[in-house]
Amino acid sequence: MAIDEAITLKKMEVFLAFMTLNNMARVSESLGQSTVSVHRALHSLEEALRCPLFKHEGRNLIPLQTAYTFAEYAKRVIDECEEGVRKVRDAGGFNAPRLKMGALYSLTLRCIPQLVIGLKLRKPELDIDLTMGSNRELLQSLVDGQLDAIVIGLHGENENNGLVSVPLFYDDIFLAAPVGSPYAGNRQIDLQDFRAEKFVTLSDGFATTEDFHHCFELAGFLPDIAMRVQDIFSLINLISGGIGYSLLPGRVGEFSSRIELIPLEDRYASRQQITLLLPKNRERDPNLLALAAECRMYGRRDNGKDGFL
Repeated sequence: MAIDEAITLKKMEVFLAFMTLNNMARVSESLGQSTVSVHRALHSLEEALRCPLFKHEGRNLIPLQTAYTFAEYAKRVIDECEEGVRKVRDAGGFNAPRLKMGALYSLTLRCIPQLVIGLKLRKPELDIDLTMGSNRELLQSLVDGQLDAIVIGLHGENENNGLVSVPLFYDDIFLAAPVGSPYAGNRQIDLQDFRAEKFVTLSDGFATTEDFHHCFELAGFLPDIAMRVQDIFSLINLISGGIGYSLLPGRVGEFSSRIELIPLEDRYASRQQITLLLPKNRERDPNLLALAAECRMYGRRDNGKDGFL
């Protein structure tokens, strides 16, 4: 037998509230509805069930045995529906108690800690899992649904229509040299002077690797690469140890006092736009809304500072 379309979850909630409180005025107050709306919902439910649920004693409604029987099943329906909604939201990561966030290694000194602190102030109950990796790895994990949001470096505008972007700051590319190198103190660097020098760089997939190759394309020659590594910390150690020079974003200058970042000549200029990316179909998720708001605040705070924006 088909269920009458007038039997709705909202009416069952009103019915269960009345069965618990047994008073029209109290039900009206607890649900934020008028007593007329409450009475209409109960009467409509009776008509849809084609069975009386209450008897009238003066102005009072007295539940019949049918009401107690229906209340048992109505509660199951409401409970199952609420559990279903929770499960669906959990599966989709919507307002989940845990946020899976990805970021570049080079953002862990200043940017990511400030974002996490700000996000925890907004949502103290939220747990945050942080995954570090390259641009390529993080972007793939976001697309695959393994991460909820990522902060990476872009070159130009976000071209993925399925992702929402929130820019944080721009970061220029510099020559990274060990302290005390022959180039120390130079106002600007001409890459043509480095044709005979050794270089170290990150592996493919990192935003900084793209900048590295772009700058040398502008210089018109292929650099002599002595070593490629998988993380920014190893790269900085190799530079400070004299294994080779590199091209790095300005933010890494705070990681070590053993390297010096020297500006490139304007003709080799390259920069990254550090950007939050999140799935467009989840942009109304309260957790992601809070993260996006914190990223916008971070961008405003850093406006004009350290040459980032």
